[in-house]
Amino acid sequence: MNISLVLQMAADTFADRIALTHNSVDYNYGRLYASAKAAAARIVESGASYVSYLGESNPATVVALFGAALAGRPFAPLNYRLTVPETNRLIERLDPVFLIADEDKLATIPTGAAQVVMSAAKFLATVITDQQSDWEAPEDEEGVAVQLFTSGTTGEPKAALLRNQNLLSYVLGTVEFGSAEEDEATLVSVPPYHIAGISAILSSIYATRRIVQLPQFSPVEWLKQCAEQRVTNAFVVPTMLTRIIGHLDEARTVPDLGALRSLAFGGGKMPLPVVQRALHLFPHVAFTNAYGLTETSSTIALLGPDEHREAHEHPDPMIARRLDSVGKPLPTVEVEIRDESGKVLGPNELGEVFVRGPQVSGEYQGRKLTDAQGWFPTRDSGFLDADGFLFLAGRIDDVIVRGGENISPGEVEKVLREREGVADVAVVGVPSVEWGETLAAAIVRTPGAGLTTEALQDHVRRKLRSSRVPEHIRFVDALPYNEMGKLLRRNVKAMFAG
Repeated sequence: MNISLVLQMAADTFADRIALTHNSVDYNYGRLYASAKAAAARIVESGASYVSYLGESNPATVVALFGAALAGRPFAPLNYRLTVPETNRLIERLDPVFLIADEDKLATIPTGAAQVVMSAAKFLATVITDQQSDWEAPEDEEGVAVQLFTSGTTGEPKAALLRNQNLLSYVLGTVEFGSAEEDEATLVSVPPYHIAGISAILSSIYATRRIVQLPQFSPVEWLKQCAEQRVTNAFVVPTMLTRIIGHLDEARTVPDLGALRSLAFGGGKMPLPVVQRALHLFPHVAFTNAYGLTETSSTIALLGPDEHREAHEHPDPMIARRLDSVGKPLPTVEVEIRDESGKVLGPNELGEVFVRGPQVSGEYQGRKLTDAQGWFPTRDSGFLDADGFLFLAGRIDDVIVRGGENISPGEVEKVLREREGVADVAVVGVPSVEWGETLAAAIVRTPGAGLTTEALQDHVRRKLRSSRVPEHIRFVDALPYNEMGKLLRRNVKAMFAG
Protein backbone atom coordinates (compact mmCIF):
# COMPACT_ATOMS: atom_id res chain seq x y z
CA MET A 1 0.00 0.00 0.00
CA ASN A 2 0.89 3.65 -0.48
CA ILE A 3 -0.36 6.78 1.30
CA SER A 4 -2.20 7.74 -1.90
CA LEU A 5 -4.71 5.06 -0.81
CA VAL A 6 -6.11 7.64 1.63
CA LEU A 7 -7.13 10.00 -1.18
CA GLN A 8 -8.14 7.19 -3.54
CA MET A 9 -10.67 5.80 -1.04
CA ALA A 10 -12.14 9.26 -0.42
CA ALA A 11 -12.41 9.97 -4.16
CA ASP A 12 -13.93 6.58 -4.93
CA THR A 13 -16.57 6.98 -2.21
CA PHE A 14 -17.24 10.74 -2.04
CA ALA A 15 -15.99 12.15 -5.37
CA ASP A 16 -18.23 15.24 -5.25
CA ARG A 17 -17.79 16.07 -1.56
CA ILE A 18 -15.73 19.20 -0.83
CA ALA A 19 -12.31 18.16 0.42
CA LEU A 20 -10.43 21.44 0.62
CA THR A 21 -11.14 25.17 0.90
CA HIS A 22 -8.47 27.80 0.27
CA ASN A 23 -9.24 31.51 -0.01
CA SER A 24 -12.93 30.59 -0.46
CA VAL A 25 -12.15 28.29 -3.43
CA ASP A 26 -13.36 24.69 -3.04
CA TYR A 27 -11.85 21.44 -4.37
CA ASN A 28 -13.69 18.13 -4.20
CA TYR A 29 -12.11 14.71 -3.67
CA GLY A 30 -12.52 13.65 -7.27
CA ARG A 31 -10.67 16.72 -8.54
CA LEU A 32 -7.85 16.36 -5.99
CA TYR A 33 -7.29 12.71 -6.92
CA ALA A 34 -7.38 13.36 -10.67
CA SER A 35 -4.96 16.28 -10.21
CA ALA A 36 -2.60 14.19 -8.07
CA LYS A 37 -2.47 11.60 -10.87
CA ALA A 38 -1.67 14.32 -13.40
CA ALA A 39 1.05 15.62 -11.07
CA ALA A 40 2.51 12.11 -10.73
CA ALA A 41 2.87 11.86 -14.50
CA ARG A 42 4.72 15.19 -14.60
CA ILE A 43 6.98 14.18 -11.72
CA VAL A 44 7.99 10.85 -13.27
CA GLU A 45 8.52 12.50 -16.66
CA SER A 46 10.89 15.03 -15.06
CA GLY A 47 13.28 12.34 -13.80
CA ALA A 48 13.35 13.92 -10.33
CA SER A 49 14.06 11.73 -7.29
CA TYR A 50 12.27 14.00 -4.80
CA VAL A 51 9.29 16.33 -4.74
CA SER A 52 9.67 19.42 -2.57
CA TYR A 53 7.42 22.31 -1.58
CA LEU A 54 8.74 25.67 -0.41
CA GLY A 55 5.91 27.90 0.71
CA GLU A 56 2.81 28.43 2.79
CA SER A 57 -0.16 26.06 2.87
CA ASN A 58 -1.87 25.97 -0.48
CA PRO A 59 -3.91 23.45 -2.52
CA ALA A 60 -0.63 22.76 -4.32
CA THR A 61 0.69 21.30 -1.06
CA VAL A 62 -1.98 18.61 -1.00
CA VAL A 63 -1.71 17.82 -4.71
CA ALA A 64 2.11 17.64 -4.48
CA LEU A 65 1.99 15.33 -1.45
CA PHE A 66 -0.27 12.80 -3.14
CA GLY A 67 1.30 13.35 -6.56
CA ALA A 68 4.67 12.41 -5.08
CA ALA A 69 3.14 9.30 -3.48
CA LEU A 70 1.55 8.24 -6.76
CA ALA A 71 4.90 8.78 -8.49
CA GLY A 72 6.74 6.76 -5.83
CA ARG A 73 8.90 9.73 -4.82
CA PRO A 74 9.50 11.09 -1.28
CA PHE A 75 7.74 14.36 -0.50
CA ALA A 76 10.21 16.70 1.22
CA PRO A 77 8.60 20.06 2.14
CA LEU A 78 10.96 22.84 3.23
CA ASN A 79 10.71 25.42 5.99
CA TYR A 80 10.00 28.67 4.16
CA ARG A 81 11.17 30.65 7.21
CA LEU A 82 14.81 29.53 6.82
CA THR A 83 17.43 31.87 5.41
CA VAL A 84 18.24 31.67 1.71
CA PRO A 85 21.62 29.92 2.28
CA GLU A 86 20.00 27.38 4.64
CA THR A 87 17.23 26.68 2.15
CA ASN A 88 19.59 26.26 -0.78
CA ARG A 89 21.76 23.79 1.14
CA LEU A 90 18.66 21.64 1.71
CA ILE A 91 17.70 21.88 -1.98
CA GLU A 92 21.19 20.61 -2.86
CA ARG A 93 20.59 17.57 -0.63
CA LEU A 94 17.44 16.74 -2.62
CA ASP A 95 19.08 16.82 -6.04
CA PRO A 96 17.48 16.00 -8.48
CA VAL A 97 14.26 17.57 -7.17
CA PHE A 98 10.91 18.66 -8.56
CA LEU A 99 10.52 21.93 -6.63
CA ILE A 100 7.29 23.86 -6.17
CA ALA A 101 7.65 27.25 -4.47
CA ASP A 102 5.78 30.40 -3.56
CA GLU A 103 6.27 33.15 -6.13
CA ASP A 104 8.47 35.26 -3.85
CA LYS A 105 10.83 32.31 -3.26
CA LEU A 106 11.58 31.59 -6.94
CA ALA A 107 14.17 34.33 -7.28
CA THR A 108 16.18 32.97 -4.34
CA ILE A 109 16.68 29.51 -5.92
CA PRO A 110 19.95 29.24 -7.87
CA THR A 111 19.70 28.39 -11.54
CA GLY A 112 20.11 24.66 -12.06
CA ALA A 113 19.57 23.82 -8.39
CA ALA A 114 16.46 21.77 -9.21
CA GLN A 115 15.37 19.45 -11.99
CA VAL A 116 12.10 21.39 -12.28
CA VAL A 117 11.19 24.68 -10.57
CA MET A 118 7.75 26.21 -10.80
CA SER A 119 5.48 28.41 -8.73
CA ALA A 120 2.61 26.90 -6.79
CA ALA A 121 0.15 28.76 -9.01
CA LYS A 122 1.75 27.43 -12.23
CA PHE A 123 1.92 23.90 -10.80
CA LEU A 124 -1.79 23.96 -10.01
CA ALA A 125 -2.66 25.45 -13.39
CA THR A 126 -0.64 22.67 -15.04
CA VAL A 127 -2.11 19.69 -13.19
CA ILE A 128 -5.60 20.65 -11.97
CA THR A 129 -8.11 18.48 -13.80
CA ASP A 130 -11.36 16.57 -13.35
CA GLN A 131 -10.38 13.86 -15.83
CA GLN A 132 -9.45 10.64 -14.05
CA SER A 133 -6.54 8.78 -15.67
CA ASP A 134 -5.66 5.11 -15.18
CA TRP A 135 -2.47 5.96 -13.29
CA GLU A 136 -1.59 3.26 -10.76
CA ALA A 137 0.19 3.92 -7.46
CA PRO A 138 3.26 1.79 -6.71
CA GLU A 139 2.60 -0.76 -3.96
CA ASP A 140 5.63 -0.03 -1.83
CA GLU A 141 4.97 0.01 1.91
CA GLU A 142 8.70 0.16 2.57
CA GLY A 143 9.22 3.19 0.35
CA VAL A 144 9.85 6.61 1.91
CA ALA A 145 6.65 8.67 1.61
CA VAL A 146 7.71 11.82 3.45
CA GLN A 147 11.11 13.25 4.36
CA LEU A 148 11.10 16.02 6.94
CA PHE A 149 14.12 18.07 7.91
CA THR A 150 14.52 18.62 11.63
CA SER A 151 15.02 22.10 13.03
CA GLY A 152 18.76 21.53 13.32
CA THR A 153 19.51 23.30 16.60
CA THR A 154 23.11 22.13 16.26
CA GLY A 155 24.77 21.51 12.91
CA GLU A 156 22.88 20.79 9.71
CA PRO A 157 19.26 19.57 9.90
CA LYS A 158 18.75 15.81 9.96
CA ALA A 159 16.42 14.21 7.41
CA ALA A 160 13.74 12.16 9.20
CA LEU A 161 12.30 9.41 6.99
CA LEU A 162 8.67 8.34 7.24
CA ARG A 163 7.78 5.30 5.17
CA ASN A 164 4.35 4.52 3.73
CA GLN A 165 3.78 1.81 6.32
CA ASN A 166 4.54 4.21 9.20
CA LEU A 167 2.10 6.90 8.05
CA LEU A 168 -0.60 4.43 7.06
CA SER A 169 -0.30 2.65 10.42
CA TYR A 170 -0.93 5.97 12.15
CA VAL A 171 -3.89 6.99 9.98
CA LEU A 172 -5.60 3.61 9.80
CA GLY A 173 -5.04 3.03 13.52
CA THR A 174 -6.49 6.35 14.70
CA VAL A 175 -9.13 7.43 12.16
CA GLU A 176 -12.27 5.68 10.93
CA PHE A 177 -12.73 6.04 7.18
CA GLY A 178 -15.56 8.39 6.17
CA SER A 179 -16.40 9.08 9.81
CA ALA A 180 -16.96 12.83 9.31
CA GLU A 181 -20.34 14.25 8.39
CA GLU A 182 -20.51 16.38 5.25
CA ASP A 183 -20.83 19.61 7.25
CA GLU A 184 -17.64 19.01 9.25
CA ALA A 185 -14.59 21.17 8.56
CA THR A 186 -11.14 21.31 10.12
CA LEU A 187 -9.04 24.48 10.23
CA VAL A 188 -5.38 23.71 9.46
CA SER A 189 -3.02 26.49 10.50
CA VAL A 190 0.20 24.51 11.01
CA PRO A 191 2.82 24.71 8.22
CA PRO A 192 3.17 21.95 5.59
CA TYR A 193 6.80 21.18 6.51
CA HIS A 194 5.84 19.97 10.00
CA ILE A 195 4.57 16.48 10.84
CA ALA A 196 1.40 18.02 12.28
CA GLY A 197 0.68 19.58 8.89
CA ILE A 198 1.23 16.27 7.08
CA SER A 199 -0.84 14.23 9.52
CA ALA A 200 -3.66 16.81 9.40
CA ILE A 201 -3.93 16.35 5.63
CA LEU A 202 -3.84 12.55 5.77
CA SER A 203 -6.21 12.19 8.74
CA SER A 204 -8.75 14.73 7.50
CA ILE A 205 -8.95 13.25 4.01
CA TYR A 206 -9.30 9.71 5.36
CA ALA A 207 -12.11 10.89 7.66
CA THR A 208 -13.50 12.86 4.64
CA ARG A 209 -13.58 16.04 6.72
CA ARG A 210 -13.20 19.27 4.72
CA ILE A 211 -9.85 21.01 5.19
CA VAL A 212 -9.84 24.80 5.53
CA GLN A 213 -6.32 26.12 5.01
CA LEU A 214 -5.04 29.12 6.97
CA PRO A 215 -1.59 29.93 5.49
CA GLN A 216 -0.66 32.65 8.02
CA PHE A 217 -1.88 32.36 11.60
CA SER A 218 -3.21 35.30 13.56
CA PRO A 219 -5.82 35.05 16.33
CA VAL A 220 -8.13 37.45 14.47
CA GLU A 221 -7.96 35.51 11.19
CA TRP A 222 -8.23 32.15 12.98
CA LEU A 223 -11.43 33.24 14.74
CA LYS A 224 -12.77 34.77 11.53
CA GLN A 225 -12.24 31.56 9.55
CA CYS A 226 -13.81 29.50 12.34
CA ALA A 227 -16.94 31.63 12.14
CA GLU A 228 -17.19 32.10 8.37
CA GLN A 229 -16.34 28.52 7.40
CA ARG A 230 -18.36 26.97 10.26
CA VAL A 231 -15.27 25.12 11.44
CA THR A 232 -16.03 22.11 13.61
CA ASN A 233 -12.48 20.87 14.34
CA ALA A 234 -9.10 22.54 14.69
CA PHE A 235 -5.53 21.92 15.80
CA VAL A 236 -3.32 24.56 17.41
CA VAL A 237 0.09 24.75 19.02
CA PRO A 238 0.55 26.30 22.50
CA THR A 239 1.48 29.80 21.33
CA MET A 240 -1.55 29.88 19.03
CA LEU A 241 -4.02 28.96 21.76
CA THR A 242 -2.38 31.44 24.14
CA ARG A 243 -2.80 34.24 21.59
CA ILE A 244 -6.39 33.21 20.78
CA ILE A 245 -7.35 33.30 24.46
CA GLY A 246 -5.54 36.60 24.97
CA HIS A 247 -7.46 38.12 22.07
CA LEU A 248 -10.81 36.79 23.33
CA ASP A 249 -10.15 38.17 26.81
CA GLU A 250 -9.57 41.64 25.33
CA ALA A 251 -12.06 41.66 22.46
CA ARG A 252 -15.32 43.55 22.73
CA THR A 253 -17.05 41.34 20.20
CA VAL A 254 -16.48 37.62 19.71
CA PRO A 255 -17.15 35.79 16.43
CA ASP A 256 -19.73 33.00 16.41
CA LEU A 257 -17.87 29.82 17.36
CA GLY A 258 -21.00 27.77 17.81
CA ALA A 259 -19.97 25.25 15.16
CA LEU A 260 -16.65 24.43 16.87
CA ARG A 261 -16.88 20.97 18.43
CA SER A 262 -13.30 19.76 18.90
CA LEU A 263 -10.00 21.52 19.53
CA ALA A 264 -6.76 19.55 19.62
CA PHE A 265 -3.43 20.97 20.69
CA GLY A 266 0.15 19.77 20.70
CA GLY A 267 3.59 20.46 19.27
CA GLY A 268 4.96 21.67 22.59
CA LYS A 269 4.22 21.95 26.29
CA MET A 270 0.86 23.65 26.87
CA PRO A 271 0.93 25.75 30.08
CA LEU A 272 -1.65 24.43 32.53
CA PRO A 273 -3.26 27.88 33.14
CA VAL A 274 -3.90 28.19 29.39
CA VAL A 275 -5.69 24.83 29.30
CA GLN A 276 -7.76 25.76 32.35
CA ARG A 277 -8.74 29.11 30.83
CA ALA A 278 -9.65 27.44 27.53
CA LEU A 279 -11.93 24.96 29.31
CA HIS A 280 -13.77 27.91 30.90
CA LEU A 281 -14.02 29.88 27.64
CA PHE A 282 -15.18 26.95 25.49
CA PRO A 283 -17.45 24.79 27.69
CA HIS A 284 -19.08 23.21 24.60
CA VAL A 285 -15.75 22.21 22.96
CA ALA A 286 -14.11 18.78 23.28
CA PHE A 287 -10.38 19.26 23.98
CA THR A 288 -7.62 16.81 23.07
CA ASN A 289 -3.95 17.03 24.00
CA ALA A 290 -1.87 15.18 21.38
CA TYR A 291 1.75 14.17 22.02
CA GLY A 292 3.92 12.97 19.19
CA LEU A 293 7.15 13.43 17.31
CA THR A 294 8.25 13.61 13.70
CA GLU A 295 9.95 10.22 14.10
CA THR A 296 6.71 8.63 15.33
CA SER A 297 4.51 9.79 12.41
CA SER A 298 2.69 12.24 14.71
CA THR A 299 0.54 11.35 17.74
CA ILE A 300 1.49 8.52 20.10
CA ALA A 301 -0.49 9.57 23.22
CA LEU A 302 -3.77 11.40 23.79
CA LEU A 303 -5.54 13.10 26.67
CA GLY A 304 -9.11 13.00 25.42
CA PRO A 305 -12.14 15.26 25.97
CA ASP A 306 -13.67 13.21 28.80
CA GLU A 307 -10.33 13.10 30.61
CA HIS A 308 -9.96 16.87 30.27
CA ARG A 309 -13.35 17.55 31.79
CA GLU A 310 -12.91 14.96 34.55
CA ALA A 311 -9.53 16.33 35.62
CA HIS A 312 -10.56 19.99 35.43
CA GLU A 313 -11.06 21.23 39.01
CA HIS A 314 -11.41 17.66 40.33
CA PRO A 315 -11.13 17.53 44.14
CA ASP A 316 -8.76 14.55 44.05
CA PRO A 317 -5.27 16.00 43.29
CA MET A 318 -4.11 12.76 41.66
CA ILE A 319 -6.93 13.04 39.10
CA ALA A 320 -6.67 16.82 38.78
CA ARG A 321 -2.98 16.58 37.85
CA ARG A 322 -3.89 14.53 34.76
CA LEU A 323 -4.78 17.83 33.09
CA ASP A 324 -1.04 18.45 32.96
CA SER A 325 -0.39 15.06 31.31
CA VAL A 326 -0.46 14.02 27.65
CA GLY A 327 -2.88 11.21 28.41
CA LYS A 328 -2.47 7.54 27.57
CA PRO A 329 -0.59 5.88 24.69
CA LEU A 330 -2.58 4.94 21.60
CA PRO A 331 -3.69 1.27 21.55
CA THR A 332 -1.16 0.55 18.78
CA VAL A 333 1.77 2.14 20.65
CA GLU A 334 3.82 0.86 23.59
CA VAL A 335 5.56 3.24 26.00
CA GLU A 336 8.28 2.52 28.55
CA ILE A 337 10.21 4.76 30.92
CA ARG A 338 13.88 3.84 31.32
CA ASP A 339 16.78 5.10 33.40
CA GLU A 340 20.25 5.88 32.05
CA SER A 341 21.28 2.22 32.27
CA GLY A 342 18.27 1.08 30.24
CA LYS A 343 16.34 -0.34 33.20
CA VAL A 344 12.56 -0.08 32.84
CA LEU A 345 11.16 2.10 35.63
CA GLY A 346 7.94 1.78 37.57
CA PRO A 347 5.02 4.18 38.08
CA ASN A 348 5.92 7.80 38.93
CA GLU A 349 9.64 7.21 38.33
CA LEU A 350 11.24 9.83 36.09
CA GLY A 351 13.30 8.69 33.12
CA GLU A 352 13.50 8.74 29.34
CA VAL A 353 10.40 7.96 27.28
CA PHE A 354 10.82 5.03 24.85
CA VAL A 355 8.13 4.11 22.29
CA ARG A 356 7.43 1.19 19.97
CA GLY A 357 4.79 0.51 17.33
CA PRO A 358 4.21 0.19 13.57
CA GLN A 359 3.90 3.96 13.11
CA VAL A 360 7.28 4.58 14.76
CA SER A 361 9.98 5.23 12.19
CA GLY A 362 12.89 6.38 14.35
CA GLU A 363 14.86 6.66 11.12
CA TYR A 364 17.08 9.33 9.65
CA GLN A 365 18.81 9.36 6.33
CA GLY A 366 21.80 7.07 6.83
CA ARG A 367 20.92 5.76 10.30
CA LYS A 368 18.23 4.07 12.34
CA LEU A 369 17.75 4.89 16.04
CA THR A 370 15.37 2.08 16.98
CA ASP A 371 16.97 -0.88 18.74
CA ALA A 372 16.70 -4.55 17.75
CA GLN A 373 13.29 -4.81 19.48
CA GLY A 374 11.96 -1.71 17.73
CA TRP A 375 12.14 0.69 20.70
CA PHE A 376 12.81 4.36 19.88
CA PRO A 377 14.42 6.73 22.42
CA THR A 378 12.43 9.97 22.24
CA ARG A 379 14.94 12.04 24.27
CA ASP A 380 11.92 13.27 26.24
CA SER A 381 11.95 13.00 30.01
CA GLY A 382 8.83 11.83 31.76
CA PHE A 383 6.96 9.24 33.82
CA LEU A 384 3.86 7.06 33.73
CA ASP A 385 1.54 7.16 36.70
CA ALA A 386 -0.13 4.08 38.18
CA ASP A 387 -3.11 4.49 35.82
CA GLY A 388 -0.98 4.73 32.66
CA PHE A 389 -1.12 8.51 32.12
CA LEU A 390 2.07 9.90 30.59
CA PHE A 391 3.59 13.05 32.09
CA LEU A 392 6.41 14.90 30.32
CA ALA A 393 9.14 16.83 32.10
CA GLY A 394 10.99 18.31 29.11
CA ARG A 395 13.83 17.21 26.90
CA ILE A 396 16.59 15.03 28.37
CA ASP A 397 19.11 17.56 27.07
CA ASP A 398 17.34 20.32 29.02
CA VAL A 399 17.87 18.67 32.42
CA ILE A 400 19.84 20.93 34.75
CA VAL A 401 22.57 19.20 36.78
CA ARG A 402 23.09 21.28 39.93
CA GLY A 403 25.69 19.87 42.30
CA GLY A 404 25.15 16.38 40.89
CA GLU A 405 21.34 16.60 41.25
CA ASN A 406 19.19 16.34 38.13
CA ILE A 407 16.49 19.02 37.97
CA SER A 408 13.74 19.21 35.37
CA PRO A 409 13.05 22.78 34.20
CA GLY A 410 9.37 21.89 33.75
CA GLU A 411 9.00 21.14 37.47
CA VAL A 412 10.13 24.66 38.40
CA GLU A 413 8.26 26.33 35.54
CA LYS A 414 5.00 24.75 36.65
CA VAL A 415 5.37 26.17 40.16
CA LEU A 416 6.30 29.63 38.88
CA ARG A 417 3.25 29.69 36.60
CA GLU A 418 1.04 29.15 39.64
CA ARG A 419 2.13 32.56 40.97
CA GLU A 420 -0.33 35.32 40.13
CA GLY A 421 1.25 37.82 37.77
CA VAL A 422 3.38 35.30 35.85
CA ALA A 423 2.24 35.20 32.22
CA ASP A 424 5.04 32.98 30.91
CA VAL A 425 8.28 31.47 32.18
CA ALA A 426 11.33 29.54 31.03
CA VAL A 427 13.90 27.96 33.33
CA VAL A 428 17.35 27.02 32.03
CA GLY A 429 20.69 25.94 33.39
CA VAL A 430 23.58 28.40 33.44
CA PRO A 431 27.22 27.90 34.53
CA SER A 432 28.01 28.17 38.24
CA VAL A 433 31.42 28.08 39.92
CA GLU A 434 29.96 26.58 43.09
CA TRP A 435 27.41 24.11 41.66
CA GLY A 436 28.67 23.48 38.14
CA GLU A 437 25.25 24.54 36.91
CA THR A 438 22.49 26.56 38.51
CA LEU A 439 18.98 27.71 37.64
CA ALA A 440 18.01 30.88 35.81
CA ALA A 441 14.45 31.96 35.01
CA ALA A 442 13.17 34.34 32.36
CA ILE A 443 9.77 35.69 33.42
CA VAL A 444 7.05 37.44 31.43
CA ARG A 445 4.81 39.43 33.78
CA THR A 446 1.13 40.12 33.20
CA PRO A 447 0.43 43.84 32.68
CA GLY A 448 0.60 45.74 35.96
CA ALA A 449 2.00 42.84 37.98
CA GLY A 450 4.42 44.00 40.67
CA LEU A 451 6.46 40.83 40.93
CA THR A 452 9.95 40.90 42.38
CA THR A 453 12.84 38.46 42.18
CA GLU A 454 12.68 37.83 45.92
CA ALA A 455 8.93 37.12 45.90
CA LEU A 456 9.31 34.55 43.12
CA GLN A 457 12.27 32.88 44.81
CA ASP A 458 10.31 32.64 48.06
CA HIS A 459 7.35 31.15 46.18
CA VAL A 460 9.51 28.37 44.71
CA ARG A 461 11.25 27.77 48.05
CA ARG A 462 7.87 27.21 49.76
CA LYS A 463 6.67 24.78 47.09
CA LEU A 464 9.92 22.92 46.29
CA ARG A 465 13.34 22.28 47.76
CA SER A 466 15.85 25.12 48.00
CA SER A 467 17.92 23.53 45.23
CA ARG A 468 15.05 24.34 42.83
CA VAL A 469 15.10 28.08 43.55
CA PRO A 470 16.33 30.07 40.51
CA GLU A 471 19.50 31.90 41.42
CA HIS A 472 19.02 34.34 38.54
CA ILE A 473 15.71 35.86 37.43
CA ARG A 474 15.25 38.23 34.52
CA PHE A 475 11.99 39.94 33.54
CA VAL A 476 11.43 40.04 29.78
CA ASP A 477 8.72 41.23 27.40
CA ALA A 478 8.37 37.87 25.63
CA LEU A 479 9.99 34.45 25.39
CA PRO A 480 11.45 33.08 22.14
CA TYR A 481 9.33 30.42 20.43
CA ASN A 482 9.53 28.90 16.98
CA GLU A 483 6.52 28.87 14.67
CA MET A 484 5.31 25.55 16.11
CA GLY A 485 5.25 26.86 19.66
CA LYS A 486 8.42 25.17 20.89
CA LEU A 487 10.43 27.19 23.36
CA LEU A 488 13.92 28.00 22.09
CA ARG A 489 15.84 27.33 25.29
CA ARG A 490 19.19 28.05 23.68
CA ASN A 491 17.94 31.62 23.06
CA VAL A 492 16.81 31.89 26.68
CA LYS A 493 20.27 30.77 27.84
CA ALA A 494 21.76 33.51 25.70
CA MET A 495 19.82 36.06 27.80
CA PHE A 496 21.95 35.06 30.78
CA ALA A 497 25.31 34.91 29.00
CA GLY A 498 28.06 36.28 31.23
